[in-house]
Amino acid sequence: MSDSHDTAAHDDGTHEGPIKTPKQLVAAVVASFLVPIVAIILLVNYVDFGTKPAAGSEGLGPEAVADRLQRIGSVEIRDASAPVVLRTGEQVYTGQCGACHAAGVAGAPKLGDAAAWAPRIKTGFEALLNSALKGKGAMAPQGGGQFSDFEIGRAVVYIANQGGGKLDEPKAPTAASAASAPN
Repeated sequence: MSDSHDTAAHDDGTHEGPIKTPKQLVAAVVASFLVPIVAIILLVNYVDFGTKPAAGSEGLGPEAVADRLQRIGSVEIRDASAPVVLRTGEQVYTGQCGACHAAGVAGAPKLGDAAAWAPRIKTGFEALLNSALKGKGAMAPQGGGQFSDFEIGRAVVYIANQGGGKLDEPKAPTAASAASAPN
């Protein structure tokens, strides 16, 4: 009895799958491989479409990297026996001081403004030179830079005299100290 019951359960068609022919089997196998591969390719293209910098940061951009890789100093070899060329007060003013004092930037007294320079000139050359070399207010220190202290002194006299002062030109340094001064 049990034999007839088992064959009847298989013959009624209740356990039959959706694939009925070998052609459908091949199509199902190919689709089961191709559909996930195509889906993965589409997702990768969606995620990697175009360049997307980090939110709020361009620190890895080519310009930012180039800015960080700039030289910060250089070595200059000079002939110690070469004559030292000292610049005039006007040349130093044009190269260093004029950027702020020509237009009165950040409260800097303008060149030739007698009213603004009068109280400063009354303090004397040493006080003006000290302010120039060590900085004052928004003005950065000028000492130890591109120009020697003597050249900065010449620029102080030039600026003060343009503002109504009658300061004397500082004396040139001796040959030994002038040789060590930057050009």
